[in-house]
Amino acid sequence: MGKASIFRIFVPVSDIDQAVEFYKTLLDDEGREVHRGRHYFDCGPVILAIIENNGQPIADHIYFATAELESIFKRAKGLDCLESDDVHGSPSGEINVRPWRERSFYCRDPFGNGLCFVDDSTLFTGVR
Repeated sequence: MGKASIFRIFVPVSDIDQAVEFYKTLLDDEGREVHRGRHYFDCGPVILAIIENNGQPIADHIYFATAELESIFKRAKGLDCLESDDVHGSPSGEINVRPWRERSFYCRDPFGNGLCFVDDSTLFTGVR
């Protein structure tokens, strides 16, 4: 069997208009409406697909690599969406270097979906 690659991830939301405005601001990108109830944002080779339904939020976080960590953090702070939990001894909603040496912060969209933004120069991929 050949290798597979992820090209689209769905994020469930209950209000597409609110979600689109949130992600436009957070990602500093207009994205594109595919059809009513579905809006796509290109995140590198993977499409972040916002889809309106009444489903549960995703179980964990979606991890984004970025060279603009501080800019995204500032927008997340303005959206008042930073998490207030603890990640291995440091606040999740602040930019910190995690024990696995990634520099990151965590936030949640208005629908409870977890997002983590990681400085792309510090990515931990499990490969040494």
